[in-house]
Amino acid sequence: MTDALDMQILRTLQCAPRAPFRLIGEVNGVSEQTAARRYHALRRSGVMRVVGLVDPAVHGEAQWVARIRCRPDRVGPLADALTRRPDIAYASIASGGSEIICVIRSPLAAQREGMLLQQLPRSAAVLDMSIDLLIHPFDSPGAAGWTGYGGHLTPEQEQALTGGPSPAPAGPLLPPTAEDVPLLDALAEDGRASHTQLAGLTGWSKGRVARRLEALESSGTLSYDIDLLPERLGYHLNATLWLRVAPAHLERTGQEIARHEEVAFAGATSGDHNVLAIVTCRDAGAFYRYLTTRLAAVPGVDAYGVSIRVRRLKQAASLIAHGRLVHPAPG
Repeated sequence: MTDALDMQILRTLQCAPRAPFRLIGEVNGVSEQTAARRYHALRRSGVMRVVGLVDPAVHGEAQWVARIRCRPDRVGPLADALTRRPDIAYASIASGGSEIICVIRSPLAAQREGMLLQQLPRSAAVLDMSIDLLIHPFDSPGAAGWTGYGGHLTPEQEQALTGGPSPAPAGPLLPPTAEDVPLLDALAEDGRASHTQLAGLTGWSKGRVARRLEALESSGTLSYDIDLLPERLGYHLNATLWLRVAPAHLERTGQEIARHEEVAFAGATSGDHNVLAIVTCRDAGAFYRYLTTRLAAVPGVDAYGVSIRVRRLKQAASLIAHGRLVHPAPG
């Protein structure tokens, strides 16, 4: 069972994913050993993972959001086939079990239908499909992803963890080299792997590991995130909101929605409903209150649609298996 300290440690990791356990303990008023023990228990249980992520733009890839309406009796096999593909970054089954929502990484020049359906068995499973470009993620200041589970950091605690506002990337994205592959693979599995562990995996010195991480991080090529499994924290309703916002309000509206603690992700897309937001709440009542209070107060939203997730399959860097977050197998 998770408790208030677990929630606080999760919130701390969202603010500073690679903060040392000594600092995590100091910020939360516990010992370094207690902070480490709580973190490892959460990770072993599959509630959370710290992951290192490479910006797909360094490989010339964009992200596309697909909605696939399927025959209900065929949605499971099709969803599982999509989930196994490395170019699928996110996948879930929604809307009563007849819709698959997924995010595809593919070059801008790719033909949309071809990029999704290649390598899949041809069948009559797909009834309808739309694919739209994810134009812009709303990563506004104060938007830490989903924090609706609780936990709170004061400005002083955030300052202690980060040293101040996160700097903008120092320059153009830095394409990883073949030598970087073991480093990046290790961080994709465990974003908190130490310099010593990374040196052992790469054959580099700890100094070289530190310098390469600094170069990749400062350019924006490498970032860190927390994958969370809300269901294990008592939050069982997950919905994708498809919002329609006038261009004049797009930036302000998207930034404001991204700051909501119920929102795990918000981004602008090329669809008729041009803002996508992933929302997690405890139950239907809490979701209704979110719609009628927080979302209703945001100016610029002209219309909305809702897809309720019924099965979580894959998110940013994790598969969901047997109710746990796990690292995807290579391939």
